[in-house]
Amino acid sequence: MSALRVPAPALVVRLPNYIGDVVLGLPALQLLRAHGLELELVGRRWAPALLAGESWRVHVQPARLRERVAQLRGLRRDAIERDPGFGLRENAIVLPNSFSSAAEMRLAGLRAVAYAWDGRSWLLARAEPPNFGGHALTTFWSLACNYLGLDARTHPPPASITLLTSAADQARADVLLARERLTPGRFVVVAPFAGGMFEKQDKRWPDFAQFTRVLCARGIDVVACPGPDEVAIAREQHSGVRTLEGVGLGPYSGVLRRAALMIGNDTGPAHLATAVGVPVISVLGPTKPEQWAPWGPNVTVIRHWPRWPRVDEVLARSEALLRGSES
Repeated sequence: MSALRVPAPALVVRLPNYIGDVVLGLPALQLLRAHGLELELVGRRWAPALLAGESWRVHVQPARLRERVAQLRGLRRDAIERDPGFGLRENAIVLPNSFSSAAEMRLAGLRAVAYAWDGRSWLLARAEPPNFGGHALTTFWSLACNYLGLDARTHPPPASITLLTSAADQARADVLLARERLTPGRFVVVAPFAGGMFEKQDKRWPDFAQFTRVLCARGIDVVACPGPDEVAIAREQHSGVRTLEGVGLGPYSGVLRRAALMIGNDTGPAHLATAVGVPVISVLGPTKPEQWAPWGPNVTVIRHWPRWPRVDEVLARSEALLRGSES
């Protein structure tokens, strides 16, 4: 007679609101999974595509507050059916720092753990002291450690991030690259885009257009995968770049996985690139690299704030890395 299978303890996790932050939170999510928790992730509309290669259930967060709370209540109800002890313990983690993300958990009857921030401690089952002095990845990692009762000082985060690409997404990417006659390991991806500001200052390298012109003039295949709001920038400012429009996040990770190098601003695709194992040059201005640079040994940060890096400097680093990839 076979033994009854005990269901894994469920945990509802509210994902961060930005692609780069979700990538930086991957080690924390993987730590929770490694400790036997069944994760129910809730995030923005792009989150299922970004995480399609992983085994988690990813739920798209509705736009309205009432619908968000109803969704979380449904996850709580389903979890209790599988795991009767779910409602008796801390059963949720909130990775964003907003008041609303904690309030939605409380209204849904979930017992959430999160950092004490934005006056929301009273909404939480456990409010951890803020830990925002170091890199964002270690902030997420420490919260997961605290939930599990681990000491983050003796359980350091991994040296690199690993994000899986689904077989279907990789196949779509490979078909696209073949159609564009782009040889794996022989092209460069650029991300000259960046959403938002950093401390009220633009995060976009002002010489990026000049840089891509020089790179293309040297006979290098340069590729960009702009989002819907970035197509005009790619067309108007980067005319020599091969622009692949409408590439979803899943196939985008597959395109990046085949690239020789990624060069980007402070932007989500730079984090995505390093998570799929591609060398990354991160050209930063006001952004603090000790807090927000892509994470991993394959990352080169170029920053001289308050001035931006020069084109020839980034070009020299790029060509050195490309020569290394060919050897």
